[in-house]
Amino acid sequence: MFLLATGAAQAQSVMIPNFWDPKAPLDRPDLPAGRTIRFLVDDDFPPLHFTGLDGAPTGFSVELARAACERLGLTCTVQVRRFDTLLNALGEKQGDVVAAAIPITADLRKRFTVTAPYFKIPARLVTKQVKDMPAFTPSALQGKTIGVLEGSAHEAFAKAFMHGATLKPYPELTAAQAALKAGEVEYIFADGVSLALWIGGEDAGGCCAFAGGPYLESRFFGEGIGFIARSEDDNIRRALDYALQQLWKEGKYAELYLRFFPVSPY
Repeated sequence: MFLLATGAAQAQSVMIPNFWDPKAPLDRPDLPAGRTIRFLVDDDFPPLHFTGLDGAPTGFSVELARAACERLGLTCTVQVRRFDTLLNALGEKQGDVVAAAIPITADLRKRFTVTAPYFKIPARLVTKQVKDMPAFTPSALQGKTIGVLEGSAHEAFAKAFMHGATLKPYPELTAAQAALKAGEVEYIFADGVSLALWIGGEDAGGCCAFAGGPYLESRFFGEGIGFIARSEDDNIRRALDYALQQLWKEGKYAELYLRFFPVSPY
């Protein structure tokens, strides 16, 4: 079991999600001291995994993997692969663990063993930022127009739960963002990570801010992402689950989160 982001901690005004139950401590399994864990990553999904200024892979998932290795006293390497080849490379034993934003699904669990989620990509609402913004309530959406990505899970969720609002689909998120800045819609409802990067970037120009949420309904937005290992390596999965819980308790998770999410998607 894990705690959803409704139990988030706050540090430096950035909301940090917590997915670990402190009342359910995990035991550390034994792993050979000389074992090297080979992590497979993609380098094209910031801030979770991307190429750093020095040309080396980095990002929240990558640095969390390195921190887990350090916490376990193990040696680890990080190898970059194209995103669509990661699972096949893992199955072919070209690496030991995938540390990339591959959604946890029932089909994934049939093929591999997966840690509990260390991150979920929440859905969020964004609106124009004004001085002394009032506290958001669901009634604020009544009669408003919400920009959504056409055909997305966010559009489906909004249709199901955001009654009284008019939805305006866009083929790309950038188009919805431009519409919000131009006053053509009052809100955008989309992937919180992409929106956080936009809010904190030059393109937004300080125009906008999150309102309400986060929204974490797994039927629409998935179970999250975790470290993925081969089924026969379940001891590695258990060790990583233990390490992740310890990194949260010791504050390392929060340190990495603050480094890579200066505008929290939560």
